Amino acid sequence: MPRRCPHPSHLTALLLSILLLAPGHITLAESDAANSATLRASKVANVVYGILGYTRWPQPPAVLRLCVIAPTEYADLLWQDHPREIGHPVQATRLLASSPLLETECEAIYLGILPDEQRQALFARLVGKPILTISETTRECSEGSLFCLGIADERVAFKVNLDTVARSGLRIHPNVLQLGRRSEAQP
Repeated sequence: MPRRCPHPSHLTALLLSILLLAPGHITLAESDAANSATLRASKVANVVYGILGYTRWPQPPAVLRLCVIAPTEYADLLWQDHPREIGHPVQATRLLASSPLLETECEAIYLGILPDEQRQALFARLVGKPILTISETTRECSEGSLFCLGIADERVAFKVNLDTVARSGLRIHPNVLQLGRRSEAQP
C-alpha cells in the first residue's frame, strides 16, 4: 500500500510545533509564566511603593533611597519610576548586606534571600534605626523586618512586625498597619 503524504495543514502544524519547541523559542506556557511573573512584580512594586508612601521618617528625605539587598525574585520594577505619587522621588540602588553604607545611604531596604547568619547580622545592625525594611518572604518578620511580603499567584499580601515598627522610630499610617497581618514575633 502506498504511503500517503500528510495533509498540508498537518505538516504546517507539525513544523510550527517543532519550531516553537526548539531552543531559543518561547512556548505559550513559558509566555504565560513570564506574563504572570511580570504581573507579580508589578503588584509587588505597588505594595512596596504604597508602604513607602505611607511611611514618615524623623528627617524627611528629599530623595528616598531604596536599597535592594541580596538576590530577589520580584524587585525588577522597583528600579523604574513608579506612577504612584508618594510625596518624594525614589532612587533604587543595589548594595551588599555587609555594606557600611546601609545605615547612612538607605531610608528603606528591600531584602531578598540571604543566608541565616547574614540576615540576622543585618537585622542586628538596623535595630533602632529609622530604616524601613521590607522582606520578600514572610519568615523574616519574626526576625526583624518591619514588613514581609506574601506572594502567591496573582496576589501580594504583607505581614507587619509591630515590635520592630515601634523600635524603628518611623511613623507608619495606622491604616497600613491594619491592612497587614500581624506577625508572630519571637520573644
